[in-house]
Amino acid sequence: MILGVIPARGGSKGVPQKNIRPVCGKPLLVWTIEAAQQATLLDRWVVSTEDPEIARISREYGAEVLDRPPQLATDTTPTLEVLGHVLHEITADTVVLLQPTSPIRSSGLIDRCIRQFQDKQADSLATGFMCKYQEYALGNNSRRQDRAGFFYDDGNIYVLRAAMLRGGEQFGENIERVTIDREQNIEIDDFFDLWLAEKVLERRSAHNPGSIDAT
Repeated sequence: MILGVIPARGGSKGVPQKNIRPVCGKPLLVWTIEAAQQATLLDRWVVSTEDPEIARISREYGAEVLDRPPQLATDTTPTLEVLGHVLHEITADTVVLLQPTSPIRSSGLIDRCIRQFQDKQADSLATGFMCKYQEYALGNNSRRQDRAGFFYDDGNIYVLRAAMLRGGEQFGENIERVTIDREQNIEIDDFFDLWLAEKVLERRSAHNPGSIDAT
């Protein structure tokens, strides 16, 4: 079974109540709920939360909610432990991690990632971009366009082999990468990110009125 997991805890210091803060007319979390609803290759998907209000909103928008123990909803709780709890409650072969702090996903992106994961028989797959940053005064002064760079996972989508997660591993040996555009790379950690994501979603919605994922 391919299981989608949307982890959405109530606590957030950078942006209070981030996961339910309104973004373009709906709670931030809902953008990811709607993306999961649109995916055709997810057999089942759940919102993992300890927060009653997040649970209520999730159910209101058609999501199945898995209650998360409060001790797995702290600032320091590793995502691996959250996924471990989900797999303890629900049997699955593949886990698709969909973080609500990445609300911008083009139509078909989730299915595209799952297909690549399956075709390549991967242990893990992540979306992201080629990062060419280097620390000032410690780099080699090469032009940005001449640097090879490295793949930076943007937190949007991860596809993971469940057996690997049960063994306490997160990456495995066969790692796949999906490069996506900069708009979809936006990950909300602070108020500037929130503002930027809202502007992108507003523009996409204007170009495609009626599209649930605003692509």
